[in-house]
Amino acid sequence: MASLAEIRAKLKSQEVNRSTSNTGGDNAIYPHWNISEGSEAVVRFLPDKDETNTFFWTERNMIKLPFAGIKGQTDSRPVTVQVPCMEMYGKTCPVLTEVRPWFKDKSMEDMGRKYWKKKSYIFQGFVTTNPLAEDSTPENPIRRFIIGPQIFNIIRGALMDPEMEEMPTDYLKGVDFRITKTTKGGYADYSTSKWSRRERPLDEAERAAIDTHGLHNLGDFRPKEPTEAEVKIIAELFAKSVEGEAYDLEQYGQYFRPAGVAYQGKPQVAVPTASAPAATPVAEAAPTAAPVTATAPAPQPEAAPATAAPAGDSAKRAEDILKLIRSRQAK
Repeated sequence: MASLAEIRAKLKSQEVNRSTSNTGGDNAIYPHWNISEGSEAVVRFLPDKDETNTFFWTERNMIKLPFAGIKGQTDSRPVTVQVPCMEMYGKTCPVLTEVRPWFKDKSMEDMGRKYWKKKSYIFQGFVTTNPLAEDSTPENPIRRFIIGPQIFNIIRGALMDPEMEEMPTDYLKGVDFRITKTTKGGYADYSTSKWSRRERPLDEAERAAIDTHGLHNLGDFRPKEPTEAEVKIIAELFAKSVEGEAYDLEQYGQYFRPAGVAYQGKPQVAVPTASAPAATPVAEAAPTAAPVTATAPAPQPEAAPATAAPAGDSAKRAEDILKLIRSRQAK
């Protein structure tokens, strides 16, 4: 388990890097976003089972690709496909490679933000005060939490405060975290969430749950790293999304599809195959990994280059973007 000093050092290094650089149906996830306005859920975060992880959370970066509907379904409504951002794995993301230059052109900034990665964080722990009337709770009381940037910044800010002397996940001297929901401008607001002031040792039931079920390896709950073939599929889906096409379930359903959309059959496209570097073995056969689906409300996007974007002709912007994509693919 990493020390508080190690966490602070790594958080501080990430701060420097940022300043100089330009699961569906799983009730183990606690849906704190469903608590009512003015209510409070109290949780106790636990360490990651993976001792190589400095933090007690893991980061998840997703990209939302909107489509006009589903191809061949006349009554289809607009749908969204979520795909992993390859930067989450320390790799080059084909979507962000295209999107970053858009922020240099004010007429394309809105479109750039539309396709920018959405960042969230996966934690685990106990729910000690639950204002929700859940239909069912898992046998294992160690829940998972999908935390957005607003709450995460509060968690992170306190960890950097020298007055916090003990790890908040410590079994004996740790503290609970209070998730408080209000509204601001018509949207959910969690800015009054905070760490408890008093230390609280885990009780016998909580310790027994850890002994019985064990801690989760948080990295297991991030999307599986796409193969080289799947990265090419992501690039194709991105181009088709920008072009305003309908989502082709027959062609892409085996790989990535909208949440709640079933798929039966085989893909209708020839998927390019390539051997991966020895450090990241990749099967050359068509991938069979389950498609990524949403498990929580869309997290807030990581801050993209911020300048005011005047309204413009969206069709013209899409045309310009497609020209950029195609010219790069031709090289």
